[in-house]
Amino acid sequence: MKNLIIDIGNSRIKSALFSGEDLQWEKSFQELAEAKQSWGSQSFDHCLISSVRWSKEELELELNFPFIFLTHATPIPIQNGYETPQTLGLDRIAAAVGAWKLSGEKPCLSVDLGSCMTFELVDEHNVYQGGAISPGLQMRAKAMHEFTARLPLVQVNEKITNPLGKKTVDGMRSGIWYGMAYEIEGQIRHYLREYPDLQVFICGGDAQIFDSLAKAHIFVVPNLVLRGLNCILNHHVEQN
Repeated sequence: MKNLIIDIGNSRIKSALFSGEDLQWEKSFQELAEAKQSWGSQSFDHCLISSVRWSKEELELELNFPFIFLTHATPIPIQNGYETPQTLGLDRIAAAVGAWKLSGEKPCLSVDLGSCMTFELVDEHNVYQGGAISPGLQMRAKAMHEFTARLPLVQVNEKITNPLGKKTVDGMRSGIWYGMAYEIEGQIRHYLREYPDLQVFICGGDAQIFDSLAKAHIFVVPNLVLRGLNCILNHHVEQN
């Protein structure tokens, strides 16, 4: 069974082709017209779309193939223990499902490093328990620039190897990178106390900048959300 997975965000359109659970093809696009051309050259049996930019009705007018549109009512292979599931970002639950599947359906934590940094925990009973949301890399840089009179807007595109900044710009970059790194490590230590065998999966646009955090139980999987969406689609097909 071949699945086309489409994740439409605010700035990028990410897509992947899976055969069962095996990733065969992955590509990102800026525009829908370019994406449509590429998808048209692929052969697949089922398609799942998660979109924050266009509605199901709008996409039905644009695409010439059937698809399942992800909503909060779409069945997922884990139990959702969130108290307000209708407010839960679909990318968050997809990351949690992807981590759960890659962990062998064991306790896991997904850390998504996008515009915001999010933490999602799935426990030993296959229940999504929620997590935390904090500012991401660029949001921290932008906040320091916009909420002060003199601090410039800095870019952090790689690991900062020296926490001791000798210039203002270097100090800002150090504060951003190490602040996020220590937050990630602190969250992981917190959950490891309750789940000693916890597996952690780091994903998102800035995941590679923090690949030095990878250890025996910490894995960097940039396409974790796509893998989670594929798991949700496989679950949907099996249920129907």
